[in-house]
Amino acid sequence: MDTPLIKVGIMEGQEIFFTLEGNFKLEKTNAILTGKCKAIKSELGICLKWTGEGFFELDELLLDPVDPEKDKFELHDVTIGINFHWERKENQIFKGSLHVISDGEILYAINTLSIEDYLISVISSEMSATSSLELLKAHAVISRSWLLAQVQKNRSLQSNQKKYQTTFSTDDELVKWYDREDHTHFDVCADDHCQRYQGITRTTTPLVERAVKETWGEILAYDGSICDARFSKCCGGVTEIFENAWEPVNHPYLQKLVDSDQYPDGFSLNLEEESAATKWILGNPIAFCNSSDKKVLKQVLNDYDQETNDFFRWKVIYTQEELSHLVNFRSGINFGTITELVPIARGTSGRLTQLKIVGTLKTMIVGKELQIRKWLSKSHLYSSAFVVEKQEVDGSIHFVLRGAGWGHGVGLCQIGAAVMGDKGYTYQQILLHYFREAGLELRY
Repeated sequence: MDTPLIKVGIMEGQEIFFTLEGNFKLEKTNAILTGKCKAIKSELGICLKWTGEGFFELDELLLDPVDPEKDKFELHDVTIGINFHWERKENQIFKGSLHVISDGEILYAINTLSIEDYLISVISSEMSATSSLELLKAHAVISRSWLLAQVQKNRSLQSNQKKYQTTFSTDDELVKWYDREDHTHFDVCADDHCQRYQGITRTTTPLVERAVKETWGEILAYDGSICDARFSKCCGGVTEIFENAWEPVNHPYLQKLVDSDQYPDGFSLNLEEESAATKWILGNPIAFCNSSDKKVLKQVLNDYDQETNDFFRWKVIYTQEELSHLVNFRSGINFGTITELVPIARGTSGRLTQLKIVGTLKTMIVGKELQIRKWLSKSHLYSSAFVVEKQEVDGSIHFVLRGAGWGHGVGLCQIGAAVMGDKGYTYQQILLHYFREAGLELRY
């Protein structure tokens, strides 16, 4: 089997600016282009203007590098960290082909390249390129597995006549999850919604390239199928199961496990139960991801991730007025003044899967974990594994959210895996710690 190609959606807008650094052939024409370009929406589809003479009017643009090893292109003002606290724009450089398509009034810029070239970038974008070799190998395998599983899933959804539904709502309850099947024009996007991919913008190292080459074509598999290998920054000490974050499908390789080589004494791990979850979240249990070792954390966290210092345990405080305004704004629902946040259901890691929001004008239950996080933060709350304490301060009510972990907590815990690599675990041992029922296979 040849190495697969992957289509990655990088950005969208009514205008897309880019610079061709090298020579690119414009499909359906004999033109070889280089230099600064602009694609804008036109009546005929897309108008391409460049620093040479004239312009092209086409229904879509496909620019292939004449020399794939040397030629590259730069996209301008790409948004990274969408809806996160560090959201910003930056210019990014890519290898491979540039495809610009239109849908309604929006243009999409898509990068087509080899999955292995994609992985080199993903690993350098998701974590520091200075990470240990074993951690990099583990991440190469799970990123490759996840990607191929998503491509298969997307094809299955497109061939299935039944509509895939991710939102269920009534007047009193909203259940919604977010996954990559939102994308129809490309296989995956370039931001945290899928996997961070920032082309060759991030500095890579020979170690990253070695990690990809030494695991070339290697995937996690269960019962003959490629594993939907998920990962998050920090599980908080216990991992979550797949169906508590996404669709109600049980994956035997994505189950609850303790992120440690020993049992955390003094705690009940029945974290679906409120008192056990409270003790766990307010406690400081032993775990691989319970680390403040800057050398290890730097392996996983790029500069913008290090702007957040609380991973294992954290605290957020809102006044009643701030919380009411925030939830009303983020949900688009007028709850009035919020008086209570009531846990309804928790998952295996203590993460809330259902939360009741009680207001003077509206009471509603919201889930799943990411929807809760979206409503309770200007970007994303670190996780939904939190307990709520109401305090009265100088006559005003404050809501104190004390939480655990960063992200959905399903599958591999990046900080935990970094600690394991630092302790001398092999990439195979790291993978089989987090994906207990899976095995490793070569697919190409």
